[in-house]
Amino acid sequence: MLIEPRTLKGFRDFLPEQMIPRERIIETAKRVYRSFGFAPIDTPALEYLEILQGKGGDESDRLMYRFQDHGGRDVGMRFDLTVPLARFAAQHIDTLGTPFKRYHMATVWRGENTHRGRYREFMQCDFDTIGTRSVAADAETVVVIHELLRAIGLDKFTIRINHRGALNGVLAKLGVADRAADVLRCIDKLDKISPDAVAAELQEKVGLDATSAGKILSFCLGESGASSAKDIERTLAFLGEQVKGSEAGEAGVATLAELFKLARSAGVSEANLDLDVKIARGLDYYTGVVFETRLDELPTIGSVCSGGRYDNLAELYTKQELPGIGASLGLDRFLAALEELGRLDKVQTTAPVLIPQFDASRLGDYFAMASALRHHGVGCEVYPEPKKLGQQLKYADRKGFRLVLIAGGNEFAEGVCQIKDLLTGQQDNVPFGDNYSGLVSATLTALRETYVA
Repeated sequence: MLIEPRTLKGFRDFLPEQMIPRERIIETAKRVYRSFGFAPIDTPALEYLEILQGKGGDESDRLMYRFQDHGGRDVGMRFDLTVPLARFAAQHIDTLGTPFKRYHMATVWRGENTHRGRYREFMQCDFDTIGTRSVAADAETVVVIHELLRAIGLDKFTIRINHRGALNGVLAKLGVADRAADVLRCIDKLDKISPDAVAAELQEKVGLDATSAGKILSFCLGESGASSAKDIERTLAFLGEQVKGSEAGEAGVATLAELFKLARSAGVSEANLDLDVKIARGLDYYTGVVFETRLDELPTIGSVCSGGRYDNLAELYTKQELPGIGASLGLDRFLAALEELGRLDKVQTTAPVLIPQFDASRLGDYFAMASALRHHGVGCEVYPEPKKLGQQLKYADRKGFRLVLIAGGNEFAEGVCQIKDLLTGQQDNVPFGDNYSGLVSATLTALRETYVA
């Protein structure tokens, strides 16, 4: 009896045309992170349950995959890369030293309802700085997010920034500081559900009265006009008035002001920045600056790069102070957004050039041509069988090759090769040259004009 081939809900196979853009973005992220001095690490997919449980809040605990292993130990699958980082830093910081800057690109798991851009198994591309409370690290996080999205090829995005300290200052003045974590989780839903629904949650789940819930919503939504216009200075002044008298709140607003100043100094475009008092982030471990990044052309997909400061997370594992700040590119949601925007090339090959086997007796020559191209950094595939040229060209079209290099007995006799551009349909005969130097030069020129890596 045959077993039906199928995947679990929320889990996926990736075909080449899906994996190729994934790997390109991962490689771009690595290049950007490394340019700022972040170093790679890895951690296990499984952790002791006590390492993970209770660190991200009730929601994270509810969504965590957990079980007993064969040794009877309670274990959990990581739901993000930040909590394992805190454990990692506490365990290895004597060797690593501070500040420690790391990036980590790996799969995480959450047993949540699946919908547009959200899956149960997905990849995060994290970068973090451990061991400093400096606003320089906060501002650098903003700069990295900006450089990452620009390197991927986007310019219409908004990094929305807020500060948990400023929010806590407002909540303290409203007399609900003792329920700040619960309130912030509700506030974080303002981009997902209506204000009335958030007000209902504040009353039903947090236990606030209608007046307090109304004041909180008034604070979060009162500067929506300023936020939508990205009037950062006006919003800073608004926040400053709201937190006056709260030491934590005033410190948070001062940090925000310095962060925006430093980000501008680093060349971050004002058009890509916003101070949004609604941003709270739902995870309990955030203590300071928080970030969410939306694509201006597709805001409904949600945040594609989020994070913030978490100064107390590592204290669960060590007595040494290990404050942290970082962010994560949600690769799967980001790719879903790019696909919806029509920004992904539908290709199934990692090589831009195909050499058809036009003449079986020339297979050695085709191998030599391909080697010459690869030695100059051009990916190249030789078709394995001497089928009809039309079939091989159909294969090239389906896979997404950019160029086809055609040479038979006559071409070899004349010392030329036909370069066919599959994007434009243009065909040119070019001389092979010594050791295929002419063919390599012509191919590189054609790729510079048509091929986007």
